[in-house]
Amino acid sequence: MKNKKTLVLGASIKPQRYSNMAIKSLVQKGHSVIAIGHDVGEVAGVKIHKKAIPLKNIDTVSLYLNPINQREYYNYIIESQPRRVVFNPGTENPEFYQLLKLNDIQFEVACTLVLLSTNQF
Repeated sequence: MKNKKTLVLGASIKPQRYSNMAIKSLVQKGHSVIAIGHDVGEVAGVKIHKKAIPLKNIDTVSLYLNPINQREYYNYIIESQPRRVVFNPGTENPEFYQLLKLNDIQFEVACTLVLLSTNQF
């Protein structure tokens, strides 16, 4: 399996949150994870950063922020040039889809947990 360096944006230290479950599942499947969220902490050995950090060689951005909270990260994500952005349930954002298309970045409306569990990640 190929390691797909993944940014989890909207990461949470709360175990019941889907972003938290996604970090655990990504780590378990051997992917390297960078996490940015509201709360500082650690999940499955991955430090959650409170602010945007420099990114290199990101394959996938997994979004767990509502469309309004995504806006401050538009340029950050586009400048990191990921291969794709996954819009998890509740994060659908047609405005951002257009920006990604303009910058030749793939996106899909899907669930990271489902993609991982069905080996489609």
